Amino acid sequence: MKYISTRGTGTPVSAAQAIKQGLAADGGLFVPESVPTLSAQDLNALCALSYPERAARILSMFLTDYTEEELLADCRAAYSEAAFVGGTAPLVGVHAPIEVMELWHGPTAAFKDMALQIMPRLLSRALAKTGEKRTALILVATSGDTGKAALEGYRDIPQIKMIVFYPVDGVSRVQKLQMATQEGQNLSVCAIRGNFDDAQNGVKEIFGDAAIAEKLNGKGYFLSSANSINWGRLAPQIVYYVSAFCDLINAGKRAVGEPFDVCVPTGNFGNIFAAYLAKRMGLPIRRLICASNANNILTDFLETGVYDRNRRFYLTMSPSMDILISSNLERLLWFVAGPEKTAGYMKQLRETGRYEVGADVLAAIRRDFTGYYADETATAETIRKLWERDGYLSDPHTAVALTAAERYLAQTQSQIPLVVDSTASPYKFANNVYRSIVGKEASGDLEALDELSALTGTGIPYPLAGLSSRPVRFRGVCNRDEMAEQVLSFAR
Repeated sequence: MKYISTRGTGTPVSAAQAIKQGLAADGGLFVPESVPTLSAQDLNALCALSYPERAARILSMFLTDYTEEELLADCRAAYSEAAFVGGTAPLVGVHAPIEVMELWHGPTAAFKDMALQIMPRLLSRALAKTGEKRTALILVATSGDTGKAALEGYRDIPQIKMIVFYPVDGVSRVQKLQMATQEGQNLSVCAIRGNFDDAQNGVKEIFGDAAIAEKLNGKGYFLSSANSINWGRLAPQIVYYVSAFCDLINAGKRAVGEPFDVCVPTGNFGNIFAAYLAKRMGLPIRRLICASNANNILTDFLETGVYDRNRRFYLTMSPSMDILISSNLERLLWFVAGPEKTAGYMKQLRETGRYEVGADVLAAIRRDFTGYYADETATAETIRKLWERDGYLSDPHTAVALTAAERYLAQTQSQIPLVVDSTASPYKFANNVYRSIVGKEASGDLEALDELSALTGTGIPYPLAGLSSRPVRFRGVCNRDEMAEQVLSFAR
């Protein structure tokens, strides 16, 4: 299978080349020339497999220049029981018909581990498959969880270095400490004065700067990405939707061909786009429910067809969703509108901060997607209600999705299973969760971990235990226009 740019230029490349390169040469995102299909027989076979085996089978359908033996070895290493304590993407019934898919039992307590434990292995193989001798310098912009998950996944991987940028006031105290205390000699972390979109746009500008690429090449480096703009990050996310359906079948809650719904808290649109691809493969997903926080640009787009980032930006208790440029929406636009229109939309977004799709394009999108959003008050109320009514402890991002799910069920009276993505441990945002339940702040952001544990009788996940005692390695802060200098300085 070959990969092409969403903006319609350039020659098709292999999966290994797409993963190595990150972005297409014209600034677009790589998409597969076609989407493989899952038959009823395939789904029945997948039901009998473990999660690593399911992952290898699905990835082999997209990464055709990797052998299934290579993928199976990498998936078994990535999704080991030692790494995913508590299970790999288990379904937890909250109340019918909601099934929460907990994606945060990995080594950084966030759903990004589901992709970023396997992606470094895919990139290492890609370097060998493409004959690359230079060192990959990975640039990451993070709104919180991607940074730590990428740092942990790529720690001390040969022939790879990484620098992570995050908004200095746009992540939680726990997220910041997770990144600042990260071990690994091939890693660097720098906060920027600005929000996530500033970090993401700064990274994109560096990728598009030919002069920087030339300087890095002279030092023996080339640029790559670990954000969900990279196909190697997005493809593993398709797997857990297929796996969730297999688990529903094994539990007797669905049969092959019977529909279910999916609700995803999203900012950058990668996680829900992976569910869309699973649907295109043949998974019987009826509705894709896009859940946003107060930065509800996606909700507005799904309602009006207008994408306008020229709006107030909110810092919320769900910071990984504090985003006004949802990069992976470009991939969806390619599927429904084609490369020419997609390139035009992206040009308008870059020049004016807005674009509007036609009625036909919006209708095609709305056949699959429904949007809801939750403000801070609704998010806090959902956290409290879930704990008091159902005994379920939710982080703010998951609470946004559960708020959307409840509104969807109230509106539609649906009774079919609704799989809701739980994207982070509540302990990553312990103070916000504690305050939502009891109505007052904990003693401090780090003290909140112990106080939330005492309040609820739940355990602190192993990646977060003892966080306050780890030595801080990274303290740097820069302006957006200084990001390129940070990159060039790190490439030594």
